Amino acid sequence: MIAGMTDLSHLSMPGTEIAVRVTPRAGRNAVVAEDGAIRVYVTTVPEDGKANAAVQKLLAKAVGVARTRLVLVRGATARDKLFRVEG
Repeated sequence: MIAGMTDLSHLSMPGTEIAVRVTPRAGRNAVVAEDGAIRVYVTTVPEDGKANAAVQKLLAKAVGVARTRLVLVRGATARDKLFRVEG
């Protein structure tokens, strides 16, 4: 496991939907599972999709899938986002 990363490999099945809460402009990049919820902290700013791209990259690494297999379903401009693992 990488420092600041939670192992979410059990979510790597195609069709799995992953709900996350994002904190942009955080002090460090991290994926944390706490109280049944997944929180993603990114250091990037939430403008022009930069934070979404950083969240997608970090979440893909934690789940153990390619970044292109994670699709943002809902929440492009919100802190609460829903990603789906594509086949």
